[in-house]
Amino acid sequence: MSLFFCIKEEKRTLSCFMYQLGLLQNTTEICENPQFIVGGASRTDICQGDLGDCWLLAAIACLTLNEKLLYRVVPQDQSFSEGYGGIFHFQFWRYGDWVDVVIDDRIPTFSNQLVFTKSAERNEFWSALLEKAYAKLHGSYEALKGGNTTEAMEDFTGGVTEFYEMKEAPKELYKIMKKALERGSLMGCSIDSLVPARFETRTLTGLVKGHAYSVTAVEEVKLHKDTKVRLVRLRNPWGQVEWNGPWSDNSKEWATLSKAEKEKLQHQSAEDGEFWMSFEDFKKNYTKIEICNLTPDALEDDKIHKWTVSVNEGRWVRGCSAGGCRNYPETFWTNPQYRLRLLEEDDDPEDNEVGCTFVVALMQKNRRKERKMGANLFTIGFAIYEMHGNKQHMQKDFFLFSSSKARCKSYINLREVTQRFRLSPGEYVIVPSTYEPHQEVGEGDQVLQLFSCHIFCYLCHFLFLLCGSMMPQPSPASAGEESEEEQQFRTIFQEIAGDDMEITANELKNVLNRVISKHKDLNTEGFSLESCRSMIALMDMDGTGRLNLQEFRHLWNKIKQWQGIFKHYNADQSGIMCLVSHSGFRLNNQLYDIITMRYANENMNIDFDSFVSCLVRLEAMFRAFQAFDQDGDGTIRLSVLEVRSAT
Repeated sequence: MSLFFCIKEEKRTLSCFMYQLGLLQNTTEICENPQFIVGGASRTDICQGDLGDCWLLAAIACLTLNEKLLYRVVPQDQSFSEGYGGIFHFQFWRYGDWVDVVIDDRIPTFSNQLVFTKSAERNEFWSALLEKAYAKLHGSYEALKGGNTTEAMEDFTGGVTEFYEMKEAPKELYKIMKKALERGSLMGCSIDSLVPARFETRTLTGLVKGHAYSVTAVEEVKLHKDTKVRLVRLRNPWGQVEWNGPWSDNSKEWATLSKAEKEKLQHQSAEDGEFWMSFEDFKKNYTKIEICNLTPDALEDDKIHKWTVSVNEGRWVRGCSAGGCRNYPETFWTNPQYRLRLLEEDDDPEDNEVGCTFVVALMQKNRRKERKMGANLFTIGFAIYEMHGNKQHMQKDFFLFSSSKARCKSYINLREVTQRFRLSPGEYVIVPSTYEPHQEVGEGDQVLQLFSCHIFCYLCHFLFLLCGSMMPQPSPASAGEESEEEQQFRTIFQEIAGDDMEITANELKNVLNRVISKHKDLNTEGFSLESCRSMIALMDMDGTGRLNLQEFRHLWNKIKQWQGIFKHYNADQSGIMCLVSHSGFRLNNQLYDIITMRYANENMNIDFDSFVSCLVRLEAMFRAFQAFDQDGDGTIRLSVLEVRSAT
């Protein structure tokens, strides 16, 4: 999937430079009688200027086809007269929420003419102000150079986009397009240019390569001889330069239509960038089409069919939850996992195949806004696996011995990867990932949306059982009954502790490091004094700051158990997440991220002493929480003093 670019680079760079210098004018300085909207907002109000954002303007043109949708983005209760305060506001969908963007009415100009988007009416400014608000959303006008129509369509609707390559388009493409417009979807299309230098070059037929067009209508009309022809109406966001082939504005084909059919198509001859062409010519000349399906919150009209949507956010964190694609089986399972339940089959399947139809859309966030800081789009994709009953995060063995039920066609460096599927009702797990492991996109970096009429979806965190209250404690021996092993343990303890029979942090550090130095397979540099103080704080039940025999025995047993876990699960470098989970703690992704940053080394590995220190801290936290959670409802409220005492 290529990006749409524009090539008037020198002029556009100068325009952006002018804006940075502050060469702006208020609308009242540009004309005497500025108006927000003149005679209703329409497609002809959008004419591209010197900024390479045809992708955005094509989406705005589609937006004007539905007033309710348009006025959600462009609130119409604004003007340059009544209640005018020099500001305007617009609304955009941002990864699950609608945000309000407020701007002033100063717009970049040159010789008293708008540099960027303008309306055919000189005193109409809603489209120029909308472009400015969208630029503010992404950080600058510069950030709008080059993009994909679907990106703006989704930001206007909260919808999800399906891509079709014309050479691989389904036989029912015309029917798909017709239904999409009936349910309020937005549509765009383009012609790929294999040579970058030829972006936005005109063909002999008047079409432009590497340029974004809006699809504004799909109709089937009768000719005089009772034959039918399928037509598609498109618009060039330049506001000029049109198709000159069959069914163009002044072509002979229009003579074959009745007056009623012409009125139905609203045919007119005008150099406004809008034109009709046959569906067959549309498929021959254009290489791709994008359809943005609306979410239930985009419109309120019950007459328009809408999808049900599930929006889920997750993260890829290096060394923790950025496991890469299926080519990396050792880490693939650590990626976020979304549990999908398909409830029932489609009500009216269009072919003989049965199943539940749904669309998966995986989006990486904020990459355009962070472009000026060197951020690039990562190559992303997803796979879908069938599973039954397991409520936990699926482990490595599941993916080693299970093949995917479905997956995206390819991993690609787009903001969003989208695909439609039809599967039998049941339970599935969706695993989104970057192509390579250990690629950290950013905080709250991904959104996964699912569209269907019969779905239920949720993010399956890394949730594990907390065994009992903590790790099992050894039972104290009955009075007067001390085994030979315990007698030996007491003798060793007395040698370490001395006559007071209590071990200090320094003494604990010495004995632990002496023991683990004999275990070369533990990969450790030794325990620090701070780690030993934490262990004593955990096990010191009588508040002496030291460990007596019983307390030391409990700690020793824990360390032996943790040693077994470390040696078993770290043999294949399973990572912190696997080690901690098999130690009996129930954590969510955010806590795993914090642990990784705190205890892992620069290679995202953990040694034995850091592993033990981590578990000691976790157990202390759980104990403190349980002490405050008197009613056992899983929530507590602490004062400042209680927080200090707990930590």
